[in-house]
Amino acid sequence: MSTRPFPGRRAVLRGSLVASAALTLPTALGAAPAFARSGRPRAEWGVQTGDITRDSGLVWVRSDRPARMIVETSATESFRNPRRRRGPLIGAGTDFTGTTRLHGLPSGEQIHYRVLLADPDDPRRTGEPVTGTFRTVTSRRRDGVRFLWSGDLAGQGWGINPDIGGYRIFDAMERLDPDFFLFSGDTVYADGPVPATAALPDGGVWRNITTEEKSKVAETLAEFRGNFRYNLLDENLRRFNARVPSVVQWDDHEVRNNWYPGQRIADTDARYTEKSVDVLAARARRAFSEYFPMSTLRPGDREGRVYRVLRQGPLLDVFVLDMRTYRGANSSGDQTVDPQGILGREQLEWLKRELSRSRAVWKVIAADMPIGLVVPDTTEGSRHVEAVAQGDPGAPLGRELQIAELLRFVKHRRITGTVWLTADVHHTSAQHYQPSRAAFDDFEPFWEFVSGPLNAGAFPASALDGTFGPERVWVKAPSASNVSPAGGYQFFGEVDIDGDSGELTVRMREQDGTVLFTKTLRPGLVGQ
Repeated sequence: MSTRPFPGRRAVLRGSLVASAALTLPTALGAAPAFARSGRPRAEWGVQTGDITRDSGLVWVRSDRPARMIVETSATESFRNPRRRRGPLIGAGTDFTGTTRLHGLPSGEQIHYRVLLADPDDPRRTGEPVTGTFRTVTSRRRDGVRFLWSGDLAGQGWGINPDIGGYRIFDAMERLDPDFFLFSGDTVYADGPVPATAALPDGGVWRNITTEEKSKVAETLAEFRGNFRYNLLDENLRRFNARVPSVVQWDDHEVRNNWYPGQRIADTDARYTEKSVDVLAARARRAFSEYFPMSTLRPGDREGRVYRVLRQGPLLDVFVLDMRTYRGANSSGDQTVDPQGILGREQLEWLKRELSRSRAVWKVIAADMPIGLVVPDTTEGSRHVEAVAQGDPGAPLGRELQIAELLRFVKHRRITGTVWLTADVHHTSAQHYQPSRAAFDDFEPFWEFVSGPLNAGAFPASALDGTFGPERVWVKAPSASNVSPAGGYQFFGEVDIDGDSGELTVRMREQDGTVLFTKTLRPGLVGQ
């Protein structure tokens, strides 16, 4: 276990935050706000923070009507002498969501904040404040860094089930007091309707909270927005959001299973009347940008992007990838030339450049898909692949060519401390990649850790592709497909970097926080 003392720096705040973050279930289970309502503006969907730096951060809120967003910050929970920042006017153009950037914050300090929503016609009429807290990135190595990661929330029709306490995995994650949470994609399942009930193998019944927008696959902007609102109906998630900043990336289910740019949906798929995936992706991207606070992607920003680097002090840089937006079409993956790959050329060159510039001890590459695990795309054909690996253990082909180029670059530039974190496959495992076992051997050994799902169906372990020499050191996965969250197999990972030794410890945890597997890596070494 970590040597950081518990209760952590946020634990003493838990009682007061519960009162403000665990609000009553939002009106009409996700209905869009009316333009004319009595009373004062309300923030029933809680608050979030994201992309925190040494002196800045983003604060998010959603109103139940048009309102002016106001954020107050303080060094103390009592909010004595708060600093006030006037945020944007919130309206229908962003589905009544708003984000305010905070500047000039002290480094490595606990920040208490509260969001007020004011009547745009009468600033004196404000709703009840909603409070939260976060810690800015430290410049002191001795403070260390602790964060969590996982992905795949509410998939395969397994939604918010009050009978089991909803998304209770977020309660276990909150108790660990992380500095931030890396949300590794599939943040919603826009292509996954949530029925009122589902049968369980033991004869029991799974009961979901349902909404109109989750009754079908998302096609319209309103339906995509409703998918993001759905998850915020869960009290555990709202409370977690108020206390833990997020670093968010997306994958396929924010749009549609296994999508890629330029794809057309088959006429035989009656679920979709809109057949252009590019149209669906544009709507999904807008909703995604409205419902998460991200430094490089703002609502309506055509030039924004999901990929970015988050500097987390002298010990850690996090390189957030987008393995969805710039990929070529899914195929059998046996091309001998594939310039587009899974990242696109521009993103690959950005990643090389930023890795070579990094002076952090550890460089976490946050990938929304695994490298050496075979992920088939059965929607496109029996031999098509969805991720990087295509099942041939020989020399790199298809998207593997781009990953080989990146791994070669890391080796020849002598970049140390790279660790890959991902989700996507709905089980948890640890893979060590070793050139002595690989068909392509021009790289230095590295680790890839897989976690998730958060509240979705669990699936058996994926096959390994030997091109980059992976060895599955540890795995936990069911033997059956689509095991419900009631059956277990829900996971998240923890990364704890010690400020004194610089050692990075990965702990793979299950839903209640129990540690299943631990691996400690020493800084500056290769072949660990």
